[in-house]
Amino acid sequence: MTTLTETSASSQQPQRGHGRPPQKRAISLAQLAVALPGAFRKLDPRQMWRNPVMFLVEVGAALTTVLAIAEPFLGGPAESGGAGVPASFTWGITVWLWLTVVFANLAESVAEGRGKAQADSLRQTRTTTMANRVAEYDPDTDPAAERAPIVEVSSADLELGNVVIVVAGELIPGDGDIVWGIASVDESAITGESAPVVRESGGDRSAVTGGTRVLSDRIVVRITSRPGETFVDRMIALVEGASRQKTPNEIALNILLACLSIVFVVVTLTINPIAGYSEAAVSVPVLVALLVCLIPTTIGALLSAIGIAGMDRLVQRNVLAMSGRAVEAAGDVTTLLLDKTGTITYGNRRATEFTPLAGVSLEELTRVAALASLSDPTPEGKSIVVLAEANGFRNPGELAGDIVPFSAQTRMSGIDLVGGSNIRKGAGSTLTAWVEEFGHVTDAVRTELDGHVERISRAGGTPLVVAMSSAGGSRNILGVIYLKDVVKEGIAERFAELRAMGIRTIMITGDNPLTAKTIAAEAGVDDFLAEATPEDKLALIRREQEGGNLVAMTGDGTNDAPALAQADVGVAMNTGTSAAKEAGNMVDLDSDPTKLIDIVRIGKQLLITRGALTTFSIANDVAKYFAIIPAMFTGVFPGLAVLNIMQLHSPASAIMSAIIFNAIIIVVLIPLALRGVKYRAASASRILSRNLLIYGLGGVIAPFIGIKLIDLLISLIPGF
Repeated sequence: MTTLTETSASSQQPQRGHGRPPQKRAISLAQLAVALPGAFRKLDPRQMWRNPVMFLVEVGAALTTVLAIAEPFLGGPAESGGAGVPASFTWGITVWLWLTVVFANLAESVAEGRGKAQADSLRQTRTTTMANRVAEYDPDTDPAAERAPIVEVSSADLELGNVVIVVAGELIPGDGDIVWGIASVDESAITGESAPVVRESGGDRSAVTGGTRVLSDRIVVRITSRPGETFVDRMIALVEGASRQKTPNEIALNILLACLSIVFVVVTLTINPIAGYSEAAVSVPVLVALLVCLIPTTIGALLSAIGIAGMDRLVQRNVLAMSGRAVEAAGDVTTLLLDKTGTITYGNRRATEFTPLAGVSLEELTRVAALASLSDPTPEGKSIVVLAEANGFRNPGELAGDIVPFSAQTRMSGIDLVGGSNIRKGAGSTLTAWVEEFGHVTDAVRTELDGHVERISRAGGTPLVVAMSSAGGSRNILGVIYLKDVVKEGIAERFAELRAMGIRTIMITGDNPLTAKTIAAEAGVDDFLAEATPEDKLALIRREQEGGNLVAMTGDGTNDAPALAQADVGVAMNTGTSAAKEAGNMVDLDSDPTKLIDIVRIGKQLLITRGALTTFSIANDVAKYFAIIPAMFTGVFPGLAVLNIMQLHSPASAIMSAIIFNAIIIVVLIPLALRGVKYRAASASRILSRNLLIYGLGGVIAPFIGIKLIDLLISLIPGF
């Protein structure tokens, strides 16, 4: 592996299709209405205890409810700080405490509800269909299952390992791998894309998903999932949030919030005895209100919604995260491994130049190269014809002769024309040996050819040598075709963006080091690993992790499975094998490897959103302290009046205003929790400074303004 100097970002625009999807409206009244019943169902204490902060608020709400009901029988409302309170005070506190709990549940319910529409769409693909199960499949003697007995069964009755036949027009009854055949498949129900894709046996594009439709041909599929455990079933559970497990970071933050809540419970319990020495009676509703305002209810209410919304943002980009841990890890990724072919480059090499040897005209080389490629169905062969036509070659139509297809053994292809002329194109050493079978390659020709081959290889291209034999039997090398693995537009710009995030990029390729170095320099990656084997990928990931880095990578083949499992964030392509999808902790339904960059951005946005709202919540609690404490004790300790900087109307008004603001701010922040704080590439210190400036300072200022405005309204109510 060779470290490269950083290259300048490309000035080209990003490739179409790699941009972010248009932002949906974060929340609407319709969404709130749909989510409200779920918010009330979540009031069940068996669910609430999982959120310690909000469970404490619910206990306080239940306690004040009992007190509000009992007050008429106990002689009216208690006093606070020596000042009388209106009869409606306890009921007001009670109502707003219950609203605080409902609003917290509403945030989570709205976040879960955003996946309902997609889940409903996915359920339509999970409809029970009939399947043609092969009763006795023998892959050795009858791989196409043309003679085997067929049994028609329901897709719900299929078992792991069953083999089924699917023909054009039929739905694939379950997740599986194609063991024979090739077909065009409509996967729009899963990916949202209407363009069909090709799936075939024996490669990295053999996996098919239950509920997708075969558009052409006939395939034999081996089922790889049990009923109820299909890919679509897992997607439905995940997008609805039912299977979302809390991440380690989220669990740690929950523990911190619970500890803070316990501290404030102890503090609140000591206030009444201390106040008793000063003859300042403090009622239980006031103590409960004080506790709720001091504990971090804002982040406690929104924490779960932030996590669900992070996974939802991935779903919007057609990425299925198998766990919240993977999304969170994506935000901390420091090393990114990307395959060259299909990720950094288009994958299909294109002919960009014809270079004739001395004594051969450009026109002759162009004509012969085009004739050798007219029947070549590969993208490379088609690009040679396109380049030849751009240079003036006219397609003569169908040629009379025998096509010689490319094979791994001969490493060349071409055509044997009627009349005795044979044309070949392929690797330089192979074509040199072909010519020398019936002739001799002079030192001058060999030197010139080696020079062209080396020049093209140094430029990161693939040299394709063209040779021809005449009717008389003599064979001659005519020149070289420059096949270039074209780097995607805007990819260098995206890597520069990753570098600004502090992420190091490593290109993985099976190319030789010379070619790999050229492509890496053009693409702007930081490192590359050439001539990589599956073992090399796994070893590289382990070295990076041992150095304290979190690693993300993409893959689609069975040979990628060990590396995907080892990586902290392993993104498997939906077109890949079942082994790859099982090994990874994310699946890209669009099979676009460059989407890994967006996944990292979403992960960082999740962490930043959580940090920003935690900062806001703590600052918010500090401001509410200045609203309640001075108002409670100013009557007994006049010196505390200097802390009553908001000049609130009365102790009762101050407490009620703080508790109302505490509930309303949760609803106000739901859209931000769902949409996420906008991420900008910057260092950790700059991000922290920005959070403190915007959300820390904002968390202090917002309560002062909000509580004062609410106090002005409450002061208009008689008795306050």
